[in-house]
Amino acid sequence: MGHGRVIMRLAAIAVVTLVGAGACAFDPQPDATGADRPQLAGVAGNETGASGAPGPNQTETPAPSVTESAEVETPKPTASASPSASASPSASGSTRTAAKTRSGCPQGEKQRDVETHLDKLGGFGPVTVDGKQSAADCVAIKKFQQRYGIRPAEGRAGVTTADVARRLAATDTGKCKAGKGTTFCVDLTLQTVWAIRDGRVVMPPTVTRTGMAGFQTATGTYTVNARNLKEWSRPYKVWLPYWQHFTQGMGFHETTTYIHDKSLGSHGCVNLLPRDVRTLWELGKIGTRVHVFGRRPGT
Repeated sequence: MGHGRVIMRLAAIAVVTLVGAGACAFDPQPDATGADRPQLAGVAGNETGASGAPGPNQTETPAPSVTESAEVETPKPTASASPSASASPSASGSTRTAAKTRSGCPQGEKQRDVETHLDKLGGFGPVTVDGKQSAADCVAIKKFQQRYGIRPAEGRAGVTTADVARRLAATDTGKCKAGKGTTFCVDLTLQTVWAIRDGRVVMPPTVTRTGMAGFQTATGTYTVNARNLKEWSRPYKVWLPYWQHFTQGMGFHETTTYIHDKSLGSHGCVNLLPRDVRTLWELGKIGTRVHVFGRRPGT
């Protein structure tokens, strides 16, 4: 009898280890009490890989968020400025203020790039591709930043804004192997997600953040096999809102940190902005096709 119990115990440990290896539990936030909270009832009643044991290098405290403001460069002195004036904080501040006064937004180091990508994307207002900030450019860039959660949304064409705009403009929705009905498409290379229904794009490409190095999001064609409005991750004590699982403990869910911080990554899951994850939830159901392709840079 005792020997049988030992075998059963070892088997149980092996199952937990296998589930945990593919588990996705992004944005770890320890519960203040240290106790496991119960899982909310949702569409799927069974636990998914998101509740599995933690894998290696899964930290309990997420890295600090990085925002567009960290990319601001100190204005360079003009030809007429004296060395002492250019080194003065007040002189730098006046240069930045003057730029805002003329166009309504500060000038960014990626101005022409952002203008080019926004002109291709369309839908954010008129832009002039000349590398110079204008009032119209300011409005369009702010609208774009607000849509994709880029902080601060001040209209400055910085590195993050240019990167997001480039990825969206470069996304080829035709690369997704869509079947009948609805297909969720994930381009790991460009870190974008969109949805197709019966050959028509019903959710345009948006930004995502997928598995980091060592926890790469699995590529292939799958189906959504579990859904939960709030999936509870036991090892990280965090809710995964709008959870839609498709393979190996990996699924779509809302991110709870700054999605544009590339130093962070999921443990295989596909993280989305609040607006986009709700749209995907409304479009999806058990059996929805999922096509994941490409490779996230750096993994």
